[in-house]
Amino acid sequence: MSRFVAFLGAALVALLPVLAAADPSADRGKAVFIAENCYLCHGTAGQGGAGPTIAPPRLMSSYGAFAAWVRKTGPGNMPAYTANVLSDADLAAIYAYLSSLKAPTSIPAVLTHP
Repeated sequence: MSRFVAFLGAALVALLPVLAAADPSADRGKAVFIAENCYLCHGTAGQGGAGPTIAPPRLMSSYGAFAAWVRKTGPGNMPAYTANVLSDADLAAIYAYLSSLKAPTSIPAVLTHP
């Protein structure tokens, strides 16, 4: 029995870095991002489309700036997502999701024809 407990303990210690890397708020943020239809304009990974790219490296560097932008966008832009529409917790989770995305390591060259 003690060998089993020792094995289980060693396995748990080995898994701690993997478990710590998983961010439940980022997972929740992705679900909210999809549920609130943010992906329709910003792409499923914030890569842009009808709306601008909002994933790294273009993600605003502070949550405060991001929240102010989402809450007060103006006419001709996306509608303002007030706290009545999107809770502060949901908005923070979306920011955690977008922050968890890796910035591309390189941008593919644009092919041109002579």
